[in-house]
Amino acid sequence: MNSDNMRIFILSSGEYGSKIVNGIATNGLASNIVGIHEFPPHEDLPEFIDDVSEYVPKNIPESDLIIAVGMHGDINMVIPAVVEASGAKSVIVSIYHPQQLPLGLQSEIKSELGSDISIVFAKPFCGLTPIGDEFIDKFTEVFGKPKFEIKTNASSDEIDLNSNINSVKVIRGAPCGSSWFIAENLQGIPVRYAEFEANNKFHNFPCSSSMITDDQTGDTILHLASYRTKEAVKRALGFTCRSAMVDSEICLGLEHCDNECIKSCPNVLSGVGTIHFGEDDKAIIDPGSCGVCETCVRKCPYEAIEVYEENIPVKKEE
Repeated sequence: MNSDNMRIFILSSGEYGSKIVNGIATNGLASNIVGIHEFPPHEDLPEFIDDVSEYVPKNIPESDLIIAVGMHGDINMVIPAVVEASGAKSVIVSIYHPQQLPLGLQSEIKSELGSDISIVFAKPFCGLTPIGDEFIDKFTEVFGKPKFEIKTNASSDEIDLNSNINSVKVIRGAPCGSSWFIAENLQGIPVRYAEFEANNKFHNFPCSSSMITDDQTGDTILHLASYRTKEAVKRALGFTCRSAMVDSEICLGLEHCDNECIKSCPNVLSGVGTIHFGEDDKAIIDPGSCGVCETCVRKCPYEAIEVYEENIPVKKEE
């Protein structure tokens, strides 16, 4: 199915919701939006809503994909009613604040939707990847985990840290629009500084995700989002200049360790395979997705992990 035929109905609330709506409309899927319903900011809604029926939008259009952005707490319980009225089979709920949508409320929404509806709770929204659902996957062709194509003025395909970036093309961008802002501002930057400058521009945009620590991942959602942007730059260039790495001579491996590195890595806890075990059962850190938060460095009881600042190859995204 072509994304031109996909019908998107957006449920939005607050400044964050408006930013996402603008990003989606500006950067590729404006013609797919069949409706937008704006709820009051969560500060203006009751903390507890016993009956959400009065908040369900009127005149809900037929849709394929429902996207909920910026909605806090009980107001999210309108989602099942909206799905039923629209005929949609797919739902994306963006999570940008750790207190926005507790796990219990997520489970309640899933339960009311039933098993024939695909729903993903994207934390952060710019970490969204295909899940095997027709419409969610069509959305991720344009928006979700960022992917760049970067061209430099290097004379060959070999990594040249002294070369500069000529152009950056956004293959897939963050729904807020930050990827396009970053791409525009990376032109002319030396490649050795690209991932760090991308991180600076990410904050300059700025990202609207929360800086409150998320108990589920041990990091802030804003930081998780920044790791996805830096990863996109590293994979486009094929290298990084900074990453945590495991000393295999010191690492005791899977059977002789409590695996604190994996248990504490914010990326792993958010569903990214940044740390895994090799054939020798010793930990391996993927320098492409490593956010260099240094949590694993602090948690490893054997001091087997250090941050290295050198040219480290990174597997490019296909």
